[in-house]
Amino acid sequence: MQLLVSPTSPYARKVRVCVREKGLSERIEEVFVNPHKDPAELLEHNRLGKIPVLVRDDGEALYDSPVICEYIDSLPAAPRLIPEPGDGRWAVLRAQALADGILDLTVATVMERARPRGEQSAPSMARWREKIERAVDGMGATLAALPAQGFDLGRIACAVALGYLDLRLPEYDWRGAQPELIDWHANVAARPSMEETAPPRG
Repeated sequence: MQLLVSPTSPYARKVRVCVREKGLSERIEEVFVNPHKDPAELLEHNRLGKIPVLVRDDGEALYDSPVICEYIDSLPAAPRLIPEPGDGRWAVLRAQALADGILDLTVATVMERARPRGEQSAPSMARWREKIERAVDGMGATLAALPAQGFDLGRIACAVALGYLDLRLPEYDWRGAQPELIDWHANVAARPSMEETAPPRG
């Protein structure tokens, strides 16, 4: 199988962490592409031109990241990243939704900042920032509701979201706002799967 990704995409990073946590790195080849250039190998498998995309051995493509993560977790490899149906499953998927929402808002902010200064919408960016802060404020309780054991998809998604805030919104001091997340994030960021997928800086 092939996984189309870019080194800075947080959605791709979430999937790449899952691949490593499941021990599937030898089965899934990572192919780095630049989605902003609409490469043919990406558009062939996803007309939206977005990453990540997982191209299965039968040629069928899967996207976007929640779908790919669920497919990866369905493969016969331990550990399970998404629990079986029940309260634990919904807690994990809810945590992923919270984290993905933070990513969506952060990406929107990055794209808005890339526009000419006179065309940027300060009110929109301020509203997105408020939403990000509210989401981070609730992350501790969201993590506390997760199953007690394991590095599941909910934890992966939240760790990736906080790392992406560090990369793209470094002026936002989420550690100062939510100090209870500092040690948690430092511990999970030290996992090999997280270190190997850390985005380049600069």
